Amino acid sequence: MTSTHSPVLQVFELGSPWQTIDPFLFVAHHVDAYPAGNADLGPDASLDGRPLGQDFGNPSGWNMYHGTTVPGFPGHPHRGFETVTFVRSGFIDHSDSVGASARFGGGDTQWLTAGHGVVHSEMFPLLNQEDDNPLELFQIWLNLPAESKTADPHFAMLWNEDTPTVTFTDDTDRTVAVRVLAGKLDDATAPAPPPHSWASRPDTDVAIWNIDLTPGSQWTLPAAAGSGTRRVLYVYNGSPVQLGDRQVSAGHGAVVDASVPLVLAAGEGPTQILMLQGRPIGEPVASYGPFVLNDEAGIQQAFDDYRRTGFGGWPWESDSPVHAADAGRFAKYPDGTVEKR
Repeated sequence: MTSTHSPVLQVFELGSPWQTIDPFLFVAHHVDAYPAGNADLGPDASLDGRPLGQDFGNPSGWNMYHGTTVPGFPGHPHRGFETVTFVRSGFIDHSDSVGASARFGGGDTQWLTAGHGVVHSEMFPLLNQEDDNPLELFQIWLNLPAESKTADPHFAMLWNEDTPTVTFTDDTDRTVAVRVLAGKLDDATAPAPPPHSWASRPDTDVAIWNIDLTPGSQWTLPAAAGSGTRRVLYVYNGSPVQLGDRQVSAGHGAVVDASVPLVLAAGEGPTQILMLQGRPIGEPVASYGPFVLNDEAGIQQAFDDYRRTGFGGWPWESDSPVHAADAGRFAKYPDGTVEKR
């Protein structure tokens, strides 16, 4: 008898934030068509009428978010999970309560383990004063198991130059490029995640891949290595794509059967897909804003600890620090080590 099982288990519209699967908690895709910058690294445009501090309305193709001079997210706390921030275009200025700081973008990924508590700022400096400053980034929240929620915070940079892209050519000489941010694909292995991450365990099968399909291309997404792995594909831009027996349009996600290979077939135009996969943690989740624990008592403890300690305090003069315009891409780690790119 021929099986009628479809490898596509569910198709859903992308909301804000995107629906996701354990061990992931949250996915946000920021796309902002920022204008030229001014001397303060903010937009060289009028901010009149914007509800500064809470500007999410996208009135002219871009937002200030919680920023008032420079767009972005001034200092805010996290506990109990990790943020993985992948920047396709534009730049982020990072500063945190453990003393780390960075400017990254253009293919870089920052991986921050909040653990028992960290405060960080994520600002979007508009460095080009002569032309537009487009920004596109993903922020992904990856949960931590109970035993790691009290780990020390850890700041890591996965630089563009160290992050592999695997390019496949199909039978018609069309190409598919897969950016391997976490996990392994063929002989390509992503830079190591932080030590307490769920992704650092060899049996959790965590992978984060960005897939760029050229028009008319076809590629078979291999089956996941581990049993029990879950997988979701977000078709976030471009033409509709055929996922096995289902056509999925941009602006939709698909939960797929990770235990079987899946043919991806592009349409008349290019298509971009973000893939997340991993073995579920399978623990209770209690969340309130920036805190993700296992029960309400843990949430209350997080609030109490943050009020008492500030998760280490804030060593910066401003709650929304930005680095010098000519700082370039760099990372300064809590031990004082500096990397420049």
